[in-house]
This record gives sequence, structure tokens and C-alpha cells, in this order.
Amino acid sequence: MSKAPRQMHLNLFIQGIGHHEAAWRHPNTNPQNMLDIAYYQRLSQQAEAAKFDSIFIADGLAINSNIKYGPFNNFFEPFTLLASIAAVTKHIGVIGTASTTYSEPYNIARQFASLDHVSRGRAGWNIVTTGNEKSAHNFARDVHLEHSQRYERAHEFLEVTTGLWDCWEDDALIADRPGGRFVDESKIHALNYTGKHFKVRGPIDIPRPPQGYPVLVQAGSSKDGREFAGRFAEAIYTAQNNLKDAQEFYSDVKGRLLKYGRTPDQLCILPGLAPIVGLTESEAKEKQQELNEYLVPEYGLHQLSQSMNLDLFTYPLDGPLPELPPVEQINGGKSRFQVYVDLAKRENLTIRELTHWIAFGRGHDTFAGTPEQIVDHMEEWFTQGGCDGFNLLAPHLPADLTSFSEHILPELRRRGLFRTEYTGTTLRDHLGLNRPENRYASMAKPAKNA
Repeated sequence: MSKAPRQMHLNLFIQGIGHHEAAWRHPNTNPQNMLDIAYYQRLSQQAEAAKFDSIFIADGLAINSNIKYGPFNNFFEPFTLLASIAAVTKHIGVIGTASTTYSEPYNIARQFASLDHVSRGRAGWNIVTTGNEKSAHNFARDVHLEHSQRYERAHEFLEVTTGLWDCWEDDALIADRPGGRFVDESKIHALNYTGKHFKVRGPIDIPRPPQGYPVLVQAGSSKDGREFAGRFAEAIYTAQNNLKDAQEFYSDVKGRLLKYGRTPDQLCILPGLAPIVGLTESEAKEKQQELNEYLVPEYGLHQLSQSMNLDLFTYPLDGPLPELPPVEQINGGKSRFQVYVDLAKRENLTIRELTHWIAFGRGHDTFAGTPEQIVDHMEEWFTQGGCDGFNLLAPHLPADLTSFSEHILPELRRRGLFRTEYTGTTLRDHLGLNRPENRYASMAKPAKNA
């Protein structure tokens, strides 16, 4: 039997009313939608009608000092928002962000198990160690944990959460009414985890999630982030803005799986893509320019200064980036810092030009062109070892999702690069991922040839 042709995975990253920093000022958007649950539900239903694998909600744990100039996150916390989306959809995956630095494993394991049950097996966890140093002040800490310590804590965090999800074997809930037994206690196990950062007895107080574990998603691209992905991640959001860097990242991270007994098909790599679609190339460029005309320069400078760990307001907007600290001195988002530095050097950008570049996707790939040009671009990355699909960063919503669905998806399907229908019911089905075996059930299996 011939193997089915490889197809792209597509995730819709819902960031309020769009990923462009000035989307809220565009006449095609409505800032009031950011506090309207029905708006997010409609977007998710639209993405489901287009057969996207999943939608993704990011999260931050501190308000930005530059919120004066525009929203940076959705206002809703992810679990409330995703549960409301799961209630009005049937197929599309629902992925939310939760921090391993400012959460406890028991709470997160319980929340994602609940979301996986509510969605009937469509939940995913975007695992972050939190890059915003201001978050520390909201969680009884004076300083943000050092980068490598955050990842050390994250490794333990995943050991605990996956262990808690396994505490219930899949058939532990029996509801034997004639026999008067609600659960088979022999199939519910204490975790008894003791590590450097956590001590958790367990078991969790909810049966094992339908998918075994929610799909484990990760977004770090630093050295520590790549190693964490090699061990745990089943999908990874990453930021590259040229094919060469994407290929290097893809090869490096896939190559790390072997040491953890994993194979390359157990991880889907999805770089961000902010497409600007025009029926002609000039129309696409005009749309790109129009969005940039709504930018407030101070906002871009605030964003860039925060990422660069340097106050850029004292430097000429039309001059180059000044001398910057080495990436080793950055305790926030190391990988995003490096993306910006590399982009500015490669394209010889001024500070103003760099703020325009990153306004669309904060260092992710931005491409303005016709449907055929955009699909050519996507196909090249997909077939030349750059990705397994894309994390769609629509510049402004809902118009750019509609444009992508009407103009890009038909061409992808014509080339056999994207599904026409869902063939499974869970997020693991959509991504081609196996359901993890319960560790206690596998321990109880008799040895072969016994």
C-alpha cells in the first residue's frame, strides 16, 4: 500500500484582532471584539470550516508598559476562552499557553485534563517558561528566574504533569452500579514525585485525558528551548524569516529526538507566517504599506527596546541598531533577541525599518504577494526541509483569515498540500501523533513469550 502524500499542518494563532501592531487602528477591525467571546468563537468556526488543524491562544502574565499604544495579548485567560470555543466546534484543536515558571504542575495538569475532556480530545498545551521579566512582580518574586533555571524547572514540571495524567489508567473509571464500585482503585496510582523544584504526591482528581496527554506544544528556540523540545515537544512554534535559518532549526531540533528514543515524525515544526494577500503583487505591497501607516512609532520602539534589553529612544530612528549586549546576557526571550539582531544585520535595516519588519509578526516570516507567490513560498519551505506546516499570523482579523481561506487554501489543495476534510476526531489525529501509552498499564503487561 502506498503511503499517503505528506501534507501541511496549519494552525491559526488568534491574537486579538490581528498580529500587526497597528491592527486595532485599521478600519476593517473592531477593538471591542477583544472582549467578545462570540468573536473568538466565530473565528474558530471559520478556521474549522477551512479544516485548520488547530487554533492557538497565547498568554502573558504581566501587562506591558507600552499598552498605551496598543494591545499585545488577548484579554481573556486561555482556559476560559478555549472552553467556550470547544463548546461551539467539533473538530479543530484548541491550544493554550501556560507557564511552567509561574504555575504549579498539579493545577496545570488538572486544567488541561479538563480541557481535553471538555473538547473530547482536542486540547494542546503551549508550554512556556515566560520571557517577560515583569511577570516576577505579580508572583511574589523580586526577580525573574535565570533562563537555564527556568528550563530546569520546566523539565521537572513536565515530568510531574505527564506523571499525573498517567495516574489514572484508561479503564480505571468503571461506574459499576450493580456492584457498587465507581472506580477500580487498583488502576489509580499515586505519583510520589520528589525533585529539586517539586514534591507532588498525586494522584490527580480527574480521569486520564482522552488523548492520554494533551498535545505538548513548545515555542522556545534557544539552545535550552531546543533541547526541551527534543525531549518533550510534539509540535513547536518557531520564528524564522528565511529558509536557510528554518532548515537549520528543523534539522537541529529533529536531530535531538533520537537521544530521547523518539523519531522525527513525533514532532511537527510550524514556523510563523504572516501573509499579506493581494490579487496582484502591487496590491499586496499596498496592503502591507497601509498597515504600517497606522503604526505609532513609540509603540514599536517600546517593543524593540524591551526585546533588545536596551533603551532605543536615545538613538536615531533612521540609524542602525547600536552595539548590543551578547545574547548570553539576555534573561528574557533569547531566541527572539537573536532573530531581531540577525534580521537587522542581514537586511541592513535602520531602527525604523526594523520596527516595520517586526510589526507584522515580531520576527516571524512576513510575505506579501499573490496567492500563487505565497503558496510557492510555503511549498518551498515545506518541501525543502524547513517545516511541517505553518503557524498563521493573520495581520488583521477577521479579514485576513477570510482572504487566506478564499485565496490560499484552494491553491494549496490543488497542489495536494492540504487536507480537504478532517480524517480524525482528536488533535493528535490531525497532527499524525500517537496516543501515549500509560506507564502503569505498560508496567502491568506480561512479558512476551512468558
